[in-house]
Amino acid sequence: MSATPHPATAAAAVAATPGLADDEVVARVRDGDAPLFEVLMRRYNQRLYRLVRPLLGDDDEAADVLQEAWVRAYQHLDQFAGRARFSTWVSKIAIYQAYARTRARRRLVPVATVDEAAGEAAFTPTPVSPESASEHRELADLLRAAVERLPAPLRLVFVLRAIEELSTQETAEVLAISPQNVKVRLHRARAALRGDLERRLGAEASRLYGFDGDRCDAIVAGVLARLGIG
Repeated sequence: MSATPHPATAAAAVAATPGLADDEVVARVRDGDAPLFEVLMRRYNQRLYRLVRPLLGDDDEAADVLQEAWVRAYQHLDQFAGRARFSTWVSKIAIYQAYARTRARRRLVPVATVDEAAGEAAFTPTPVSPESASEHRELADLLRAAVERLPAPLRLVFVLRAIEELSTQETAEVLAISPQNVKVRLHRARAALRGDLERRLGAEASRLYGFDGDRCDAIVAGVLARLGIG
């Protein structure tokens, strides 16, 4: 497939094809309309990032792997036969690249694991206080860390089903496993996450609603002043 740029700008190409199906975009890219490849990247960047980030544990490395996956997808676009969804095909490429990176880091993950294992809703944000924002970040970090502690096969199923909200059948296609296997792994992933979070939240519970230091001193001083003591 030729990588010769099309005269139209990428931005114009994306703007001009809001409802174009994936297969149509692929066909046009193959025919030389290279800038349209951006449509596919923008449609599936978040999904692929959510797949590779928990496997790699590092934002920068996940971004590198995501870029490599898209480059490989473009270079091998002629091999996309249309028997599966484009999103399924490119997801498999991203997962493979993530495992390849972990092997390169000497975190040995057998290739067989890939075969075996292998939209956010619009809302109007409500202003939150800095304290609430910090609490939300801490909770998100706690959940993210728990997801990343899951074994890779469970992690991938959880990301696809619970975060990306793919159907059981779509998840099975992406990971090349049976729908029943998807259900079993999702159940195990949720059970593992519950146990992990309960243990870690239990350890933190004793520190909730702490009331000492300056706040305690201020209350004591206020009460004593009102009572005329001291």
